[in-house]
Amino acid sequence: MKVRVIINPSSGRQTIQKQAYQIIDKLVADRTFTQVEIIQTSGAGDAMRAARDLKPWQTDLVMAVGGDGTVNEVVNGLMAGNHKTPLTILPAGTVNDFAYSMNIPKDTATYCDMLRKFRLREIDAGLAGDKYFLNVAAGGVLTDVAYKTPSDAKTVLGPLAYLINGAMDLPGQLWQTVPVRVESDQELIEDEIMLFIISNTRSVGGFRNLAPQASVDDGLLDVLIVRKMSWIDFLPLLFKLVNGEHISHKGIIYFQTEKLHISCGNSCSVPLDLDGEEGDHLPITISTVKGALRLVVP
Repeated sequence: MKVRVIINPSSGRQTIQKQAYQIIDKLVADRTFTQVEIIQTSGAGDAMRAARDLKPWQTDLVMAVGGDGTVNEVVNGLMAGNHKTPLTILPAGTVNDFAYSMNIPKDTATYCDMLRKFRLREIDAGLAGDKYFLNVAAGGVLTDVAYKTPSDAKTVLGPLAYLINGAMDLPGQLWQTVPVRVESDQELIEDEIMLFIISNTRSVGGFRNLAPQASVDDGLLDVLIVRKMSWIDFLPLLFKLVNGEHISHKGIIYFQTEKLHISCGNSCSVPLDLDGEEGDHLPITISTVKGALRLVVP
């Protein structure tokens, strides 16, 4: 098959390029890959354009090498170009929620075996305004940590960089609650909240069971809202989040829907985090696009 490889060289402590080339060499040697085009990104939007601008005859597979942000750009490019070209993800970032949820292998031999077998699964994507996301759209307390943490800190420290940045911001952010109105066919919510998370998979921000009912191909988005609460109540909730025991907490609202609209007062300005990248601000309509992409899976 012909493959276009889109690599973010700054993701994954800068070792992912070596693994990507090892995979390419092995699959070229056994003729799984007959033609390889490698595109290295150097700035925001490069990965999106590399996926959007391909022609159907140019490639049989797009390989995204990088973290959640890189994958998000590639997904937006494929959707903008109206492509149904299969996608494979080589996870290289610090959290890799989506790759974890899909059991994408990290070791070279198993990853090569997955591509040789070439099993495809149709998966959903989320649409927030005019931007797509593969794993999560979120807003509120600490949801900006991913894109506020410097790339070099992520490279050197890995997940620890997020924890350090989040811990520094948490005391000031706990009081910055937002009055929101959430409208869907399932729920109408008007409340003062700390954050909201709209997820396509169970794993969000390294919490591996944050949206326990989520499935990537059910045509639904899982909505989790954390109501305003005191510091004393919030700390125990963090432990419940780690253990996946948070759904029954009095401060949690959790439901599934195909579409919702989120707004807040005229004076508030809440940016969205889309797969670790900064998105638009509220108000926003978020919906699911069923079967949006074809993903190579184990």
